[in-house]
Amino acid sequence: MTTTAKAPTSYGPIQFLNRTELHMWQFERAQRLGLVPAPDMPGDRWSPAAVDDALARIDTIRKTTGTMPDLGAARAEEYLAERFKLMLNPGTVLELSRRGHLPRRGHYKGHPLYCGLALESFKSRDRGKVERASVAGELHMRDAAAKALGIREADLNHLIRAGLLTHSAAAEGWFKSEVLLYRQGDLDRLARSSRIDWQTVRSTPKGHRSPLTALPTRRSS
Repeated sequence: MTTTAKAPTSYGPIQFLNRTELHMWQFERAQRLGLVPAPDMPGDRWSPAAVDDALARIDTIRKTTGTMPDLGAARAEEYLAERFKLMLNPGTVLELSRRGHLPRRGHYKGHPLYCGLALESFKSRDRGKVERASVAGELHMRDAAAKALGIREADLNHLIRAGLLTHSAAAEGWFKSEVLLYRQGDLDRLARSSRIDWQTVRSTPKGHRSPLTALPTRRSS
């Protein structure tokens, strides 16, 4: 004698995924886009009717949620580099996000994730914005930032002390130390500042007192 399995009276998230054959990232994105309703039964569960409704619209759900999960910065930059056949600087994706072109969608192990649906939506006409973000968003360690400005690292320290330059990101260095990174766009903006006598700063020999010592120290909030 064979027995027929009883249909569930409600569905949890995993059962919902198994029934609809959606990936977790598709399911979460579909919820965010309103394509999958909030749980309609106690215990954060869905009714069979709600799951059946999603199944009836599954092709639309798949098409609307796209084919790419949300990605970390490195993988997103790899995708854009391949898409546009460009050599991109680390920091490109952070810059695109800063400019409002690429939303953040949560975190994974403390690192931000960037919207896969937005990445898929980049068209050939967006090549220029990606290139500009790569230039402005390039990240430099302290010594490289000083070199980019044509000054000594001691001079850069005074700019940071005065609050004229702040780091844009941080990375993990040796022995889990924090390495502060400075954005090229901020360096370019600072280099155009008339507040600094750049000719005098750049001509000050090594071992001599920096003209930037006269800058007031920024008060910490």
